[in-house]
Amino acid sequence: MTTTPRMEMWKVAPAVAKGMYAFQKAATEQGLDPVVQELVKIRASQLNKCAYCLDMHLADARKNGEDQLRLDLIVAWEEAGDLFTEREQAALALTEAVTVLTDGHVPDEVYQRAATHFDENELAALIAQITAINAWNRFAVTTRAVPQTLADRRNG
Repeated sequence: MTTTPRMEMWKVAPAVAKGMYAFQKAATEQGLDPVVQELVKIRASQLNKCAYCLDMHLADARKNGEDQLRLDLIVAWEEAGDLFTEREQAALALTEAVTVLTDGHVPDEVYQRAATHFDENELAALIAQITAINAWNRFAVTTRAVPQTLADRRNG
C-alpha cells in the first residue's frame, strides 16, 4: 500500500513544531544513555507502526555504531536472551507499557523494574523520552509522513 502524505504538519503548525523540538531537546538533555534513548525510540516507533520515525532512528542507531543484530531483534527483545542488558530490557519494558497502555495504566512491576535500573533523574529522562517519541509517532502516523529514505528512493 502506498500512502500519500496528508499534510506537512510542521509547515501548517510551526508553533507546535517549536514546542515539540523544545520538549525533545529537554528530554534528550536529561542525561539518559544515548543507546537507551535510541532503543526506546525504535521500540515505540515499531509499536506505533511509524515508518517515518523507524527510518530515522534506525539510521541514527547504525550511524552511532549500534549492532545490526540488536536492531534486527529489538522487536523480540524479550526472547533475545542477553543480547540486551537488564537495564535496556527494563527500559524496553517501560517503553511498551507506556506506549500501549492496554490496561489503562503502567503496571507497578514494570515501573519498579525500571526504577531498579535507573536513578530518579534517569527514570524521569526515560519517561520523558518515551513520551516524546510517542508524540512524534502520532504526528507522523496521523499525517502520513514519508520516511526520508523512501522519499530519497522515489526521487532518485
